[in-house]
Amino acid sequence: MTDSLTIRRPDDWHLHLRDGAMLKAVLPETARHFARAIVMPNLVPPVVTGAQAGAYRDRIMAALPDGMQFEPLMTLYLTEDTDPDDVAAAAASGLVKAVKLYPAGATTNSASGVSDFRKVIPVLERMAQIGLPLCTHGEVTTPEVDIFDREAVFIETVLDPLRREIPELRVVMEHITTSDAADYVRSAGAGLGATITTHHLVINRNHILVGGIKPHYYCLPVAKRATHQQALRKAATSGDPRFFLGTDSAPHVDAAKETGCGCAGCFTATNTMAILAHVFEEEGALDKLEGFASLNGPAFYRLPVNPGKLTLKRATTDYPAKIESDDGPVTVFDPGFTPAWHVAEVSAD
Repeated sequence: MTDSLTIRRPDDWHLHLRDGAMLKAVLPETARHFARAIVMPNLVPPVVTGAQAGAYRDRIMAALPDGMQFEPLMTLYLTEDTDPDDVAAAAASGLVKAVKLYPAGATTNSASGVSDFRKVIPVLERMAQIGLPLCTHGEVTTPEVDIFDREAVFIETVLDPLRREIPELRVVMEHITTSDAADYVRSAGAGLGATITTHHLVINRNHILVGGIKPHYYCLPVAKRATHQQALRKAATSGDPRFFLGTDSAPHVDAAKETGCGCAGCFTATNTMAILAHVFEEEGALDKLEGFASLNGPAFYRLPVNPGKLTLKRATTDYPAKIESDDGPVTVFDPGFTPAWHVAEVSAD
């Protein structure tokens, strides 16, 4: 049994930083451990153009505390009016690393997303030509589809046909929640990767509903059956390079979560690495943690691995229950156990 584990400094390949006061409050929670993050563009209004992505990046860097080293990897929000030339120019400049597909109405601030997928084919074809990845929120939003089936139906009716039509398009299935998605990734060959969140490795739908509704476990895509949770744990700890960490850490103030129509999202930035070490050890796969958190993502995005290191040590620590922001408190994800590990040291180089 090891008591210390040193890995390359990790990245977060799916992160919500919000804006304004919330950005200022939560950014240090990510930058403390992670060198880079793919930053989601679903602000209000959304980050649609290269110019908007540049302005958002400037706001992120202005909010970064002195002494912290962190690189935001910017994305564009795909709409039915997105200009392929603007996407190509933003990618060529090095600013934008991916484009994000939200089916209209799928999750927080997704009203501007895509309803008619035929209208975005020209953008996707250009992205395929230049090698720019498409990040997908993989759920259909048609009312007749049960919320627990939305991911599987998305794969069958949207993603697989799209990948057959544009086979050169590189795609990330973000925050997968089902065995269906994990199996699809394994069967798909090159050009397809998937992120898995911290919280989907820890909770299933019983955690949300048994003994009363737990609003801070409510997220989209919603957690599924325990069998799907186990499939995700198997995928994350398998060593398969197509699976990598994307926390989908999504802060909302408590007043927006603890209400009659609460917002979706789990805020995991603060304690993700400790939780992951605990989970990977439970699965007998501590040796696979570095690949999942630090190596597989850069390989897919064709970026160098971080030069810095992060050291975890076997010891419990008390994480704050909440992060305070000028907009109100944000509850930190509670895994339901005390992680047996904590981050002891982080170096930038």
